[in-house]
Amino acid sequence: MYVSHLACPKCDATFDAEARRQVCTCGSPLLVRYALDQVADVLSPGVLAGRPSTLWRYRELLPVRETANIVTLGEGMTPILPLGKIGAANGMTHLSLKNEGLLPTGTFKDRGAAVGVSRARELGIDILAMPTNGNAGGAWATYCARGGMKAVIVMPMDAPVINQKEITAAGAHLFLVEGLISDAGRIVARAVSEHGWFDASTLKEPYRIEGKKTMGLELIEQFGWKVPDVILYPTGGGVGIIGIYKAVRELQQMGWIGERMPRLVAVQSTGCAPIVQAWEAGREESEYWPDAATVAFGITVPKALGDFLVLEAVRATGGCAVAVTDAEILDAQQRLASMEGLFVCPEGAATLAAAVRLAEAGWIQPEEHVVLLNTGTGLKYPETVDSRPPCLSPEDSLPPLSAP
Repeated sequence: MYVSHLACPKCDATFDAEARRQVCTCGSPLLVRYALDQVADVLSPGVLAGRPSTLWRYRELLPVRETANIVTLGEGMTPILPLGKIGAANGMTHLSLKNEGLLPTGTFKDRGAAVGVSRARELGIDILAMPTNGNAGGAWATYCARGGMKAVIVMPMDAPVINQKEITAAGAHLFLVEGLISDAGRIVARAVSEHGWFDASTLKEPYRIEGKKTMGLELIEQFGWKVPDVILYPTGGGVGIIGIYKAVRELQQMGWIGERMPRLVAVQSTGCAPIVQAWEAGREESEYWPDAATVAFGITVPKALGDFLVLEAVRATGGCAVAVTDAEILDAQQRLASMEGLFVCPEGAATLAAAVRLAEAGWIQPEEHVVLLNTGTGLKYPETVDSRPPCLSPEDSLPPLSAP
């Protein structure tokens, strides 16, 4: 393992990576730092080419020391698919989508869970507790089951039922709360204090972000060790966009890619857009968003612990933050399914709605390479599709159809 230490991005304090750390003494999330010069001595794109197509191909840039501690279900190396029809219809010649819905539990949360659970196991932690809007709880419960660990999950009552069943099926201890993820987080914080459990909340442990970072590593490898012009990411807690930015910076420091940055776009819903509000106001941190509600339940995060890191990533890359309506999200979801054969989650669909908006405004140019991050399968969100097909009797005939 090439981890050198844990570092605070706010006060610059450093900590021993072998200790069980949650956040900095100042309250900020901690980031894993590596001896990148040493990594560059032993790792190269040529070496990676012969490795299995999982996120563990980037072992030297991940925080697990012993192979025996790795908890895996084969996660990683999701495809980047061209969106030729939708791109042409909206003035984007090189529009594509990285489809995280093909991961083991159907969402990108598997990446953070795989690395987070593996590192927790290595540090001797046997009980994890976390709040969730749904998918993260399902992923962490699943990987804890795989790794022989216990998980305590608290989620809003309005979270998707399929996630509740997924968590229960994995044997985790599930509790529902009448409120938002922020309310679930307060319950978890009290339990952690009372019982000594390890808090696996978003950015309250340093290792989830390292798993999410592999989205950026993969994407750039799939682009032939070049960066696309624009990456759009659905942003709730923001760990993914922080991780992608961290991946780009680490590859730059190792000399694998040039200094050009992809413009990172944080996409939110108008029903919960604290990052967008802060970006438009030029603030370094967001304010709590009251009465948060959106069909894209996974990004219903009224106040993210790492909001300042999301805003830093957006500004440092010349990106922006965009909020789209629920109507736009559902329309984009339907278009991706009917035009491209991709039934994506509403959070992923939000990135298409935002890309269309930015292309219409001229912020995205026609020839630019634009990547949408779909963070999960639409199969976990059946309620987003109004499906009421006609009912036939056994004697009825099907009507004729015109050619597409």
